[in-house]
Amino acid sequence: MSKSQIVFNVEVRERTGTGGAREARKQGFVPGVLYGGDLAPVAISLKKGEVIKAIETGQFLNSTATLVHKGERQLVIPQGIQMHPVTDQPMHVDLFRVKLDQIIKVEVPVHFKGNEVSPGLKKGGTLNVVRHSVELNVPAGKIPEYLEADISKLEVGDNVKISNVALPEGASPVISDRDFTIATIAGRGGKAEVEDTDAAPAEVPATKVAPKKD
Repeated sequence: MSKSQIVFNVEVRERTGTGGAREARKQGFVPGVLYGGDLAPVAISLKKGEVIKAIETGQFLNSTATLVHKGERQLVIPQGIQMHPVTDQPMHVDLFRVKLDQIIKVEVPVHFKGNEVSPGLKKGGTLNVVRHSVELNVPAGKIPEYLEADISKLEVGDNVKISNVALPEGASPVISDRDFTIATIAGRGGKAEVEDTDAAPAEVPATKVAPKKD
């Protein structure tokens, strides 16, 4: 299932640095920087309402977005956002240029289906979620909104692994050296044995660059 597209209508900021960022905020914009590709970084201003709307989707840092500037469109992926510590308002956004077929690293949540018919759960078992999300290497144009794990046929003691989950075309798990566990059906009064309970170490996204704050 693909994520909905986020659109930002932006302007290029002629004035950079702290003064330019402060001026943009006074005018109701969120200052940002656009990186990536073969082009130089560009200071931009984003409409504050559009940034807040994107944040409220819950997909901001794990979804592509489209920048629109004077009718031209550019596919990007958000790399970071700075929030005000008191007002919790967006203060700065870093964006990275990508192409539809470019492989990027994102973290995708896992949803479970078949809970109501799972024989293990009907017998009193409990769904023991090992990984609520999975890091994927995936084409920028095919980032899924979520991964779906089917537990409708699982008995107590059974588990669902990453190999049991359908991935978008061209996508692969960042963890590639083992068929890791997503969830198990634990027995009543105890947990099922889990082979892979260690969380994957945090890694820098493939398209990550050192953000330049202004």
